[in-house]
Amino acid sequence: MDLSDSGERQISWAARSMPVLTAIGERFALERPLDGLKIAACLHVTAETAVLMGALKAGGAEIALAASNPLSTQDDVAEALRAYGISVHARAGVDRATYYRHIHQALDLGPDLVLDDGCDLVNILHTERRDLLEGVSGGCEETTTGIIRLRQMAAEEALRFPVVAVNDTRTKRMFDNRYGTGQSTLDGIMRATNTMLAGRTVVVAGFGFCGRGVAERAKGFGARVIVTEIDAVKALDATLQGYEVRPMAQAALLGDLFITVTGNRDVIRAEHLAVMKDGAILANAGHFDVEIDVRALDEMASDVYRGVRPSTDEYVLPDGRRLLLLAEGRLVNLTAAEGHPAAVMDMSFSAQALAVVWLAGERANLAPGVYDVPEEIDHEVARLKLAAAGIGIDLLTAEQEDYLHSWRLGS
Repeated sequence: MDLSDSGERQISWAARSMPVLTAIGERFALERPLDGLKIAACLHVTAETAVLMGALKAGGAEIALAASNPLSTQDDVAEALRAYGISVHARAGVDRATYYRHIHQALDLGPDLVLDDGCDLVNILHTERRDLLEGVSGGCEETTTGIIRLRQMAAEEALRFPVVAVNDTRTKRMFDNRYGTGQSTLDGIMRATNTMLAGRTVVVAGFGFCGRGVAERAKGFGARVIVTEIDAVKALDATLQGYEVRPMAQAALLGDLFITVTGNRDVIRAEHLAVMKDGAILANAGHFDVEIDVRALDEMASDVYRGVRPSTDEYVLPDGRRLLLLAEGRLVNLTAAEGHPAAVMDMSFSAQALAVVWLAGERANLAPGVYDVPEEIDHEVARLKLAAAGIGIDLLTAEQEDYLHSWRLGS
């Protein structure tokens, strides 16, 4: 009971900074747009996620929730959600086998809709729980990594139901990926290491929306930032914003802190680890623990000291150099810190909640594939967020509307 009380306090604190999702939950309670629907979710079990689960339950859904990362689960929040009547299959620090068992337990609900964060739940549905596919009529995906996997499934005609790419909204990319990831990643690194960034060289692998946010925040702390990229357009963008752009083979020799934000595997490999400075810090802000080759690091090390700092393991190489791996190579912002601030997740989860309701209404008309969130949902979330902050914007005049919609008016 003490654990549940602690979780309730965490959820209440998060809800203070989530006025948009709270308002949507109140609207759902009146309209009940999800009555009779079963939802299986695989998300980070945090206080912010709990506010989303509360909104969906208020809308009438029956929910089973598993964790999308075994190191990000907040056990007190999980217990509080159980007290709300939501089935939660998650516990902090479980091993890989238990992690997947929890996803199977969530799927035992026999869902109509699914919510995923990284595509593990959808993957299991299509490989190990195909008996349930007939009953699933749609889903939502929250991450860049998951959408990459889903688009590949769709290209191979393997995806069996429509999935909404919640990650790809303008508000999500701007508020969550850029500002949220930028702040929470550095928050996790500094909690774990208590390191000073000013004057240090930070290597950011990947200059997508998340990588851009990390680079901006590191630069703001006074770091020298080097960006590595495989995309020429993104590399050019980083160059024009004043960052050094180098291949990882060169950056590995220079960095004090390495942050991977790519969504791909083996971004930092054995040949890079072999030339890094003594004391270099390795952190991952991509979804899965594959961006840093942790297995290679294990094989190279002569000694490993676990927990030299919170969420920090020290690997000693045969030549005496020490490399510090944060959060076991998993998401550093959710393992060493608390993830994005609640104000950030207010927008992401509001889009998620509205997308679920839209999908519930449209699923019968949608073929299997990956779909963008309707633009009106994105704009509604932005309007609600501005209104909650007391910010007004201009409206077009009738003459301006006519001008924008006519091709006959010249200069």
